[in-house]
Amino acid sequence: MPDRPIEIRRLGTIKYADALDLQKRLVEERKAGRIPDQLLLLEHPPVITLGVRSKDDRAHVLASPEELEQEGVELVETGRGGDVTFHGPGQLVGYPILDLRPDRLDVHRYVRDLEDVMIRMAASFGVTASRQPGLTGAWVDRPGAGTEKLAAIGVRIARWITSHGFAFNVNTDLAGFGLIVPCGIADKGVTSLHRLLGREVPMDEVAEACVAAFSSVFDRLPVENPTNFDPNPLPDASISA
Repeated sequence: MPDRPIEIRRLGTIKYADALDLQKRLVEERKAGRIPDQLLLLEHPPVITLGVRSKDDRAHVLASPEELEQEGVELVETGRGGDVTFHGPGQLVGYPILDLRPDRLDVHRYVRDLEDVMIRMAASFGVTASRQPGLTGAWVDRPGAGTEKLAAIGVRIARWITSHGFAFNVNTDLAGFGLIVPCGIADKGVTSLHRLLGREVPMDEVAEACVAAFSSVFDRLPVENPTNFDPNPLPDASISA
């Protein structure tokens, strides 16, 4: 039985900028050894995020600023790897804050492990997902549609502490992906559990599948952290400026 804990924080729906600030705080806490590994599970309001590959080239954002404003979709630059992606309600987002030391000092292994988590999540709902050569994420072959992405990955690792993570489409309105070229890949589509199964899937069931798969792949003991998310926390003397 694993003896290294990971705190599970179920945060509901929070704005992308607030989640980014929370990750930054938790990364510093993890670096200082004041908290154990963390797994943040949440949803975002509609937002398009730009990875480092699309920071200076927004060709893969198809919608104009006016169209995004009309649709109520934010556009945010991030510090994660990868290209452009869409987040919205009905998509389970996972942000692991892990110290990969001492035995997981391999960026490629970390990404492959995240893919394994998402493949196992899909399998728990009877969906066969797999990897695609030269690409990241979890992919499915849908009759008549070809290979489509079910879950995406975009990570940041600094001093072997991870942040950002993955997005798994559950009941996501896939029209949001029509505003972009998802992950910069023009010849493959995007799908969701809802589309694959023909029914709405409870988000809490997917979250449970995620915790089980993540704990198994990363050999961690999950511990629930019931702390509510506060976007404006009071100053904490234990956190250095």
